[in-house]
Amino acid sequence: MWKNYLKIAYRNLLKKKVYSFINMVGLGIGMACCVLIFMFVQDELSYDQFNEKGDRIYRVVHNYSAEDEQSESNSRENYWVWGNAPVGPALELDFPEVEKVVRFSGRADILFSTGDEIQQEDGIVFMDSTFFEVFSYELLEGDPKNALVAPFSVVLSETTAKKYFGDEEALGKTLKGSDVAGRANAGDYTVTGVMKDMPSNSHLKFNSLLSLSTFYQSRPSVFDNWGYVDTYTYFLANDQFDQQAFEAKLPEFISRRASEENGPNYTIGIEPLKDVYLRSEVQRQPGDTASLSNIYVFSVIGFFILAIAIINFMNLSTARSMERAKEVGIRKSIGADKNSLIFQFLGESLVIVILSGLLAVLFVSLALPWMNDLTGKDLLVNRVLNWQTIPFFFGIVILVGLLAGSYPALVLSSFRPVSILKGINKSDAKGANLRKGLVIFQFSLSIALIAGTIIVYNQMSHLLDKDMGFDKEQMLVIDYNYDEQVNNVSSSLENELEKNQNIASVAFSRSVPGSHFPNAGTIIENPEGEMIQQGQAIFQVGLDFIDHFNLELVAGRSYSRDYPSDSTSALVVNEAAARQYGYANPADIIGKKFDQWGRAGEVIGVVKDFNYISLHNTVEPLTLPFEAYASRYMSLKLSTEDLPATLAEIESVWNQLAPHRPFIYSFLDEDFNRQYESDFRFRQIFTSFSILAILIACLGLLGLATYTAEQRTKEIGIRKVLGADIGSIVGLLSKDFVKLVLVAIIVATPVAWFGMNKWLEGFAYQVPVHWWVFLVSGILAVIVALVTISFQAIKAALMNPVKSLKSE
Repeated sequence: MWKNYLKIAYRNLLKKKVYSFINMVGLGIGMACCVLIFMFVQDELSYDQFNEKGDRIYRVVHNYSAEDEQSESNSRENYWVWGNAPVGPALELDFPEVEKVVRFSGRADILFSTGDEIQQEDGIVFMDSTFFEVFSYELLEGDPKNALVAPFSVVLSETTAKKYFGDEEALGKTLKGSDVAGRANAGDYTVTGVMKDMPSNSHLKFNSLLSLSTFYQSRPSVFDNWGYVDTYTYFLANDQFDQQAFEAKLPEFISRRASEENGPNYTIGIEPLKDVYLRSEVQRQPGDTASLSNIYVFSVIGFFILAIAIINFMNLSTARSMERAKEVGIRKSIGADKNSLIFQFLGESLVIVILSGLLAVLFVSLALPWMNDLTGKDLLVNRVLNWQTIPFFFGIVILVGLLAGSYPALVLSSFRPVSILKGINKSDAKGANLRKGLVIFQFSLSIALIAGTIIVYNQMSHLLDKDMGFDKEQMLVIDYNYDEQVNNVSSSLENELEKNQNIASVAFSRSVPGSHFPNAGTIIENPEGEMIQQGQAIFQVGLDFIDHFNLELVAGRSYSRDYPSDSTSALVVNEAAARQYGYANPADIIGKKFDQWGRAGEVIGVVKDFNYISLHNTVEPLTLPFEAYASRYMSLKLSTEDLPATLAEIESVWNQLAPHRPFIYSFLDEDFNRQYESDFRFRQIFTSFSILAILIACLGLLGLATYTAEQRTKEIGIRKVLGADIGSIVGLLSKDFVKLVLVAIIVATPVAWFGMNKWLEGFAYQVPVHWWVFLVSGILAVIVALVTISFQAIKAALMNPVKSLKSE
């Protein structure tokens, strides 16, 4: 029996090659897209899962909200993962459920050399000695318990070790290192370990690790200072750990342990490691994070694509049911029961789905390099298709086959043999209504995806085109990591570089827009004459920073060489900071007293709010104290089209005055836009799979159009004999599909409007969702539908009516 079913299925596939091709290719592409999206989602969900003790690892988050902000302080958006150093050891001493603490101090850009060649290494951190006991990062050389104990110890990544030592064993060798921004003096670092390059699905990304004791040796006071923010703290809890009960004890712990330097409103909380990558909303993340809402969006798109492909299958199968009606009638008249017919047609459906599944595997293999470029990941088939997941995928194929073939099987098996053999079939009208409903559904999904693509593109363009309030074009930035030797020659560098007519201006600062910046409390006199402390971001800037970046002054003045006291007793703030201290009119804060980081004096100026961080956030309060010798960045505003020649001249001056440090530069606009890297990747993935979804919908529409033209062949012949022209024939075949697409526009609009508004909530500055977006989406869908069916419609209209009117 089954052999007979397979033989009939094979003959039907060969008999209708076009339908078979559309069915298998459409379903194959749909399943391939679903698998690719599943691979991406699975990789995102796998972050930090390689840690064997990951379910017991937590990290400390800190809240420094001022008193008038406490009503909102419970929101995790007000917490920082970056905080003080002593909180970790204090937790380990006071809570027996805390087994081990791991602290590390932010990224350091250090100069390493093994001889005359000097290289700058990025992404190096000062790490606690317990790191390898808590996290499951593989150490290829060295003792995990002792590798980060001694001062001036360094654990290199496998790639970094090969860069300096080739294929030789690196363990025990030395690297000469430079000063590290006040955290460590220059010295010889001993390689005490080589670790395997960090997994791509780790939220932490380090190239190499310096022992935290190196930092301690240089500045031990930092490790007892509850008010000094420069450390990330993770801890390993015991098996009986209760997060809710633990957090309930933290307020009393802080009131007992924390010093007055934190202020009365300092609080802490904890986050599980498993929530860090996708669910954390805290600020100052030490590594990669992603949006859980984007994962939901991709999952929905994957479902949409598979649903569209299944609908195509069902549509074409039910459309062709009349062709097999007589076969069903004859089978039933000679004794075939309904169940055997259902099994037969489900079997045929499964054959097509299995063949489509094999095509899907081929498509996935071919598309994987493209997918990796699109997502910036290293997705591998064997990570997803293995002995554990193959049964799951096989089950999915079976489920798709049963789902896609169930209705056609039920329709075909329910035909009444007497009616069929007489040429009467009342169920065809029901099948036609179902096909119309399915076409509306799949084009509703397609229109929603078109509208979503337009809105995503508009939002991303808005991020790039919005006036940020500062000048970032043609702005060259050199990060020299607080190098004291560079700061000592900063005046000479500035003078020499400004002699170049292609360099408009030069400025030094501790921070530039889009970069790391400190955040601390500043005391400023409020309108009632009280000195109050509020927290805000701090940009320590050189004399020319405000003019250099073209920041607009709305009150007072900028720093000036005409006022020598500006270097010690003047402060410039932004409008948001003025409002923070109670001044609705920025001019009213001018002349008010301030006290910040050992400097005291008067506020002399207010700059207009500018977006110094990404547009995911509103402009926060900011102070810009004049601190000429706390610089990390030299920025140069270029005024030339001949960038290569200008860069060569800048490098020549740099090599003369700072020969000890490599000339490494970037452009501010590119650095700033890197904050939106995940957003642009989201746009690319969303757009690419939306196009594929629409393509699959068009394949189904083409199949239905072909079937409709075949069914109406004699009608078209008669109309042509009676004088109908090609245009009227094309319109006749097209209008029914266009009506369905118009209904789909009405269905899709509210769904897309709601979904995209939810997505836009992730941005502080949003584009409005205009009505015309849905009109354009609908028009595009109509055009796509017309283009898809026009070929078959024109082909039918051009057919010789003599052939059309021939009897079967």
